[in-house]
Amino acid sequence: MKMSTKMLLQMLMLQLSCAMSTTHAFTLLVSSYNAPNATLGALQTLTYDPCTGDLDVTSSNQDCGALPSWLELSPDRNLVTCVNEADPGSLTLLRINESGQLKKVANASIAGGPVSSAYYNNGKGLAIAHYEPHSISTYTLPPHSNSTISFQPHQSFTFNLSSINPVRQSTSHIHQALLDPTGQYLLFPDLGGDRVHVYCIDSTTGALEAKKPLLSKQGYGPRHGVFWTVGGEGYGDGEGEEKVYLFVVHELSNKIVSYEVNYAETGLEFEEVDEVSTFGNRTTPTGAAAAEIVISPDSTFLLASNRLAPIFDLPNPDKSNTTTIPSDSLVTYKPTRNGKLEFVNLAPSGGRNPRHFSLNKDGTLVAVGNQADRTVVVYARDVETGKIGEEVAVATGLAGGLTNVQWLRE
Repeated sequence: MKMSTKMLLQMLMLQLSCAMSTTHAFTLLVSSYNAPNATLGALQTLTYDPCTGDLDVTSSNQDCGALPSWLELSPDRNLVTCVNEADPGSLTLLRINESGQLKKVANASIAGGPVSSAYYNNGKGLAIAHYEPHSISTYTLPPHSNSTISFQPHQSFTFNLSSINPVRQSTSHIHQALLDPTGQYLLFPDLGGDRVHVYCIDSTTGALEAKKPLLSKQGYGPRHGVFWTVGGEGYGDGEGEEKVYLFVVHELSNKIVSYEVNYAETGLEFEEVDEVSTFGNRTTPTGAAAAEIVISPDSTFLLASNRLAPIFDLPNPDKSNTTTIPSDSLVTYKPTRNGKLEFVNLAPSGGRNPRHFSLNKDGTLVAVGNQADRTVVVYARDVETGKIGEEVAVATGLAGGLTNVQWLRE
């Protein structure tokens, strides 16, 4: 059949568009709470087409229950662990095929309110932070045969601490499970108790032993933390013994506090070296609530997200709508060798309530999950300056309130 001139021109334009695109195809995996009038939440695969610029849902799975809150990918990106924040909660392991489709391979009922998880002890243990009821739980993964995997309960720790905020700190709220760079310690920020619980890991049994906690300032509400080493991504990178720092983002005070970490025989010792605002050089808006914190893949910049305090107005992602939308923000800092943080810039998150965001492996893109708008927005990022740039793609109308976004294929 003879091709018309119009069809030929359309094909040539599409090929030209693909050739001119500076962003390659990529796939994201996102989790969402159940939408209003829906029973189950969802895990969705989003695929970016560089020829069209579209970021579309290519698969959806509801095996993680009503409130999927956290995704933990295996190093090879072929397995994902999802926790369901319902009460009781659940823990689900899913296998990911080449097209991004998910298949459940293991499931366990756990205590309610799980909001974060981390593998430890070379992948033989899984630690879970429970916001409510205020606890920590651990599970072991025994060697499996015939492709059968099961989670075995190991330990559980419950807390009932409080601080000065009567609304948010009447009791403990464990918000994250964080493995240190050496793999010897697990840390758990307690938003309600104004401290970070510290546990040493027994590499033989996988058991956790409580050590002296890191105490936050009263009313700060530590939410998440991230480790950073001078000169590299891992402990001891570079020449000689490198300093290790812990950066903690606080939800209630909207502060990032920097600590130098010393490894002593009795546990971890922390020395505060800096404190900065999650709004950089701007006044912190009333009602703001900081959320996520990450270190860039090249270990050069620190990024954190601000919620519930939009400071930007952006074009509507619906191109037919000429109104603007409010947007929360992402802040970027540059850590220095002494652990102090130098402000770089504030950039829009692309919507409201950026609960979670993540960077691709070379740091050129940042994917933001805007919980209140049910959108994922991907921005370009300059790895030299650390500044977030133009919007690359946006996915709208997702299953529910976004809770986690991970890079699956890139």
